[in-house]
Amino acid sequence: MNRKKYERPVNSTRTPVYRDAGFELTNADITFEAFQNEKENYYIPEKFIYSRYRNPTILEAEETIMKLVGSNWALLTQSGMSAIDTALSIFQKAGDSRPWLFFSEIYGGTNSYIDSVLEDRRGINIQRFQPDDMLYDMQKFDEQMKALKPSVVYFEIISNPMLIVAQADEIIDIIHNYNAIAVIDNTFATPYLVNPLELGADIVVHSATKYLGGHGNITAGALCGNDECLLKDALEYRKLTGHMISPDDAYRLNTQMQSFSLRFEKQCHNAYAIASELVRSDLISKVYYPGLNKHTSYSIASELFQDKGYGAIVTFSFSGKDNNQKRQRRDAFIESVSEFIMLVPTLGNSHTILMPVEPIWGDRYPDPGMIRLSLGFEEADEIVEIIRNALRSSFQ
Repeated sequence: MNRKKYERPVNSTRTPVYRDAGFELTNADITFEAFQNEKENYYIPEKFIYSRYRNPTILEAEETIMKLVGSNWALLTQSGMSAIDTALSIFQKAGDSRPWLFFSEIYGGTNSYIDSVLEDRRGINIQRFQPDDMLYDMQKFDEQMKALKPSVVYFEIISNPMLIVAQADEIIDIIHNYNAIAVIDNTFATPYLVNPLELGADIVVHSATKYLGGHGNITAGALCGNDECLLKDALEYRKLTGHMISPDDAYRLNTQMQSFSLRFEKQCHNAYAIASELVRSDLISKVYYPGLNKHTSYSIASELFQDKGYGAIVTFSFSGKDNNQKRQRRDAFIESVSEFIMLVPTLGNSHTILMPVEPIWGDRYPDPGMIRLSLGFEEADEIVEIIRNALRSSFQ
């Protein structure tokens, strides 16, 4: 088992950007030895060969992620979706016809990947677990696990966009009781709020594009775990499919992750302030935020996150006598705040951004007045005032 810590070759405070596509191997004997060792998929190779395999700049950033998430290993990929593909694909085995179970309340891109890739192209038997009234019923989940006996179960700690908080410890225990693998997307909660690996998760994925990077200028993904065998499988899959982040993006991500905890703490604070403001408006029919005691996940989130915060996303809906009025109010609000809060189809940026839900998800979330607000780390009073003025001026 090759688990030595990577050592920087120069006395810099950080590993520089190694843009080498291939690395010098000097002679035939060293080349033979390097490629023989590569068959073992060591996390830190004796000799670097090719940047699609491993790269010292990327390894440095992966070490930072390991510290953040408390894992024995971490692998960076070029996007959150490539991290999900890597994490799931290593469990697909020829001849294994057991179903995979996915919670229904997950990111839309993941759902599209499930439909188009896992089902249509790979022929995997995909089953879904549905919440009841914005909560996951553990008895029903146990019954579904018993009936299906899936090999893999996938869920999000905080769901997108309805912010349902999963009873992660109970869910993982049930998954393992039926000898299945637990793969968890922790993008919304982040390691600041909870470490699913400590709860027993097998693999945790992050869209590092979001809060780990946190500035809206990097696309990256990460998958993390503790099991060395899973690491070797994931290394092999990433290498052969080319799911590798660039050294330049890894370097920038590594510098941005140094401020992760400071940023996310502020974003959670801002989200609570905005959610508290929105519930006071007669123009808002619903506010979905697990930090509000009226949210169905409040008690679950309080216990799981231990008062560290409740995430940095607030989803809310405009009231109206009919759908047309709801859309009009939604659109008027978006226009009113557009100078300060832009419509950008992502989340986790340094500044607050928003996204209307219906145009993206359609019939899945048909409420035309719904908006997903991603809080940045501006001053909370500033964002509150922008939203308060928009509600006041747009709907007098």
